[in-house]
Amino acid sequence: MSICAETLPILYRDEAIIAINKPSGLLVHRSPIDRHETRFAIQLLRDQIGQYVYPAHRLDKPTSGVLLFALNPDVARSLAQSFQAHQVAKSYLAVVRGFCADSGHIDHPLTEEPDKRIARSQPAAPQDAVTDFRCLAHHELDTEIETYPTSRYSLVLAEPKTGRRHQLRRHFKHISHPIIGDAKHGRGRHNRYFAEQLDCPRLLLHAARLGFKHPLTQQEIKLSADLDHSYSQLITRFGWQKKLSEV
Repeated sequence: MSICAETLPILYRDEAIIAINKPSGLLVHRSPIDRHETRFAIQLLRDQIGQYVYPAHRLDKPTSGVLLFALNPDVARSLAQSFQAHQVAKSYLAVVRGFCADSGHIDHPLTEEPDKRIARSQPAAPQDAVTDFRCLAHHELDTEIETYPTSRYSLVLAEPKTGRRHQLRRHFKHISHPIIGDAKHGRGRHNRYFAEQLDCPRLLLHAARLGFKHPLTQQEIKLSADLDHSYSQLITRFGWQKKLSEV
């Protein structure tokens, strides 16, 4: 009996670049932080298309959505320059605790998060980190999860203007609206409620859109990625489908 190789959903492909809809829980590449992992987007995609790929950017392991790769080193360098120059438009969908303001601008520098498993010579200086967001919808559950008789949540569209590690997760924690499912920066009781009662055991952060100029043709490329079943069924349960379709 033959074993079917795992395949990743391809959103776009030409002779220079390829983009996938990365599932939540999949690492982009090997990491000393997750030494036990054996599945990586780079290896899976290379096996799938029979060609080496070069990641143009990163998504955290629990984050899903648009992930872009180059198909040769020159294109990889060009895309890296575009990301570093903040010439790439990124939009993320997140479900956060509490009722967010209609819109917001978070300008909060971030220091690199220390990890005891990775040796550092000295602490790094804080780096500029900027995120814009707008609130798409609110929802209130008639359930006491912490100290209030009801529990409030917001669906937000976040646009990071810089690309720091865990930027969105840390920025929304900074404004007291942590992202649901974030084990490190979020609230455990809410995370457990969503996992156990709402069948949504994941970080509710999704890279929904990516816009950039093609490194060879300079044509404007706009990519989008659908939500997975777990995330989309929550959108339906909270009655957010119409608001999301208007974005």
